[in-house]
Amino acid sequence: MLDSIRHDNVLELRLARPPVNALDPKLVAALREAIAHAPAQGVRAIVLSGPPGMYSAGLDVPTLLTLDRAGMIAFWNDFFGLVRTIARSPIPIVAAITGHSPAGGAVLAIFCDYRIMARGAFKIGLNEVQVGLTVPEPIQVGLRRLVGPYRAERLMVAGAMIETEEAVRIGFVDESLEVAEVVPRAIAWCQKLLALPHEAMSSTRRLARADLHAALDRADVGEDFADAWFAEEAQTTLRALVAKLKAKTAA
Repeated sequence: MLDSIRHDNVLELRLARPPVNALDPKLVAALREAIAHAPAQGVRAIVLSGPPGMYSAGLDVPTLLTLDRAGMIAFWNDFFGLVRTIARSPIPIVAAITGHSPAGGAVLAIFCDYRIMARGAFKIGLNEVQVGLTVPEPIQVGLRRLVGPYRAERLMVAGAMIETEEAVRIGFVDESLEVAEVVPRAIAWCQKLLALPHEAMSSTRRLARADLHAALDRADVGEDFADAWFAEEAQTTLRALVAKLKAKTAA
């Protein structure tokens, strides 16, 4: 479910959980472990990618709907542990967004150092409201940091999904390229950064990202998220979504 590909001192971690790289407990754990252990393996930067057309469809809702409250709290704490691992990584991480990236997929990208997205009718966004969920405060902080408070509010309250060029225009992502060029450009961006004096670059990066660290360190959202997840509105909306997806697949 996760392919590791070395490009000299850059490690590409490619999500490989067909059909849509949905984030279930096993993939979250594997990704968190791979990122945490990379520096000890001589890796100096990471590219987080997916196959052409799909970065990650976000949380694996059908699987998560089978969890009880304790299981859901444990998963959410693990997911936030992954987000913290990305945000606090001592080495740069670039999101090579090779296709659609809703909800949890967008969250992973938001907390990376840089975002490069495939051109075309691909969409990215925090669409949690559309499925009956609240966007947690630390994730809101991450999006505000990229696009500004008011624009972030409008996007999140509407649960909006936007296409690549609009995402570039407002600063949600940094660059757009043809899908085949996304990963090579991400690797090149890493190599350019790594050519800078190491200690100066790393310490400046750490200071510049301190606001993300603080927002995530304050987060204790497991119970709150479970309350929202098991609320009647969210359960009704989520189960209707799963039923719709199953019907579409059957057709």
